[in-house]
Amino acid sequence: MTTVALLGNPNVGKTTLFNALTGSKQYVGNWPGVTVDKKEGYFEDIKVVDLPGIYAMDTFSNEEKIAKDYLKQDEVNLILNIVDATNLDRNLYLTTQLKEFNKPIILAVNMVDIAENRGIIIDYKKLGELLNVTVIPISASKKIGIDKLTNILKNEPLEKVNDGDKFDFKDEKQAYDFIEKVILKCKIKEDKKKNSLTEKFDKVLLNPWLAYPIFILMMILTFEITFSWIGQPLSDLLDGLLNDSFMPWVSELLGNSSPWFQSLIVDGIISGVGGILVLLPVILALFVCITFLEDSGYMARVAFLMDKFMRKIGLSGKAFIPMIVGFGCSVPAIMTARTLESEKDRKLTALLVPLMSCNARLPVYTVFAAVFFSKHQGLVVASLYLLGIVVAFLIGILFKKTIFKKDEEPFIIELPEYKMPSVKSVVKQTLDKAKGFIKKAGTIIFAMSVVIWFLSNFSITGKVENIDESILANIGTFMAPIFAPLGFGNWQSAVSLLSGILAKETVLASMQVIFAGDLSVILSAHFTALSAYTFLVFVLLYTPCVSVIGTMKKEYGTKLTLFSVFYQLVLAWCVSFLVFNIGSLFF
Repeated sequence: MTTVALLGNPNVGKTTLFNALTGSKQYVGNWPGVTVDKKEGYFEDIKVVDLPGIYAMDTFSNEEKIAKDYLKQDEVNLILNIVDATNLDRNLYLTTQLKEFNKPIILAVNMVDIAENRGIIIDYKKLGELLNVTVIPISASKKIGIDKLTNILKNEPLEKVNDGDKFDFKDEKQAYDFIEKVILKCKIKEDKKKNSLTEKFDKVLLNPWLAYPIFILMMILTFEITFSWIGQPLSDLLDGLLNDSFMPWVSELLGNSSPWFQSLIVDGIISGVGGILVLLPVILALFVCITFLEDSGYMARVAFLMDKFMRKIGLSGKAFIPMIVGFGCSVPAIMTARTLESEKDRKLTALLVPLMSCNARLPVYTVFAAVFFSKHQGLVVASLYLLGIVVAFLIGILFKKTIFKKDEEPFIIELPEYKMPSVKSVVKQTLDKAKGFIKKAGTIIFAMSVVIWFLSNFSITGKVENIDESILANIGTFMAPIFAPLGFGNWQSAVSLLSGILAKETVLASMQVIFAGDLSVILSAHFTALSAYTFLVFVLLYTPCVSVIGTMKKEYGTKLTLFSVFYQLVLAWCVSFLVFNIGSLFF
């Protein structure tokens, strides 16, 4: 089998070309030891390995190290290097570095249609001669030149190339001087009078006065599509079908079975796993929006706009998008972090995203604010959202100076041409992410749902009817003293917080079951205004729900997931302790 390594800068159409070559015969995993996508695809007897998008082989990042180490392997028969026809002077720098591996190289010059519209004329034959590579002009999104490329990959013999020493430049300047001479000799022409569509858009989208309002509008539109127009309505529909139709039907079907078995299936597995799977429309809608913005070229502009601010907490500008998404739901926010090129950025973003107050916490805020702060409900809820942002900013600075202080990487941002994303590519990428969420995170959610059900329905002696006698109640009683310094040292609060690990909405649901009455009356007997606010602070900051934990485990492994759970528990306790004790001095 022939193995082809696909390489290129970010935003040059590498994923589109990979999908065009391999179709549905793709396998996605992670490279050993890192959270970087490992994509392999096949057509006939050719394996295509889609390496991470990189700008150079300087090994600053894990992506560059992965690419360099993989190309050193003997199994790589050919390098397929995709470059942007409108930005050859930047893209060819990676091409010169690929020559050091002395392997056959096919240079796929992408977006030739856009280049021609801009008046850029390239002598492809001359370019191939000067670089000693096979050059194929293509437009991956429009399938132009793909047939010729696949024909060469299948039929032309691969001859070993030994000219790497000719491209062994002493520094970047020498390399770029060589690239400039190559471009001149290829008679590349550009009609400077042609004002490209990209330049026209950038005059508006990157305008100092308009850029940020437009960005805010884009985010509002994304959230409206995800949480108001499409994603959430579909999620609510599924939730209704699950609770009003499917679960009653299963209960009736299992009517003659043991009560404990019926409860396990309905209240444990279906309720737990189903409650997470109904989020799938939200995740799909959000990923369609994010993928569309990414493939269109706009996300690169967002990274450019927000980079200065995000650098203060050790992140690149591109990490701003997952942080914003986190206000809706941490699960798609953490999955969205996959679009970040740097592994450090992905990990740090994943650690900070759960500090953004997601929609699941809002019901808890609403009920407590209505009971204890009826005249200032909006202000109290807004203060919690703001507190999450401030804490995330401070923790980001702390992690930047400690955990990730040795992982600073240069940030290079390319502003690609605007283009209309391929529907097929958007659908493909979205379904891949959905499949991963269902297959991997779902298994962990399944296991946790069974555990929570068991703890709330059994004691050491067996099945119980009264929740006060359950293992969960005993655990709550054991945990209650931990929360006493925070002002809410009753076992009911401890149990509610523990059940909130399954889903933050269940904090409120658990209280309704445990207290078995009107919360607006009962809560006042167990909380003061200050302890109630402290409780909300803890709900804001403590360990995320099991779906987030499952996603963290899927994306970043056990070690980082355990660290995330532990640090958020400690953080929530410390901040809540400060709020309660400082507040006690004034109230």
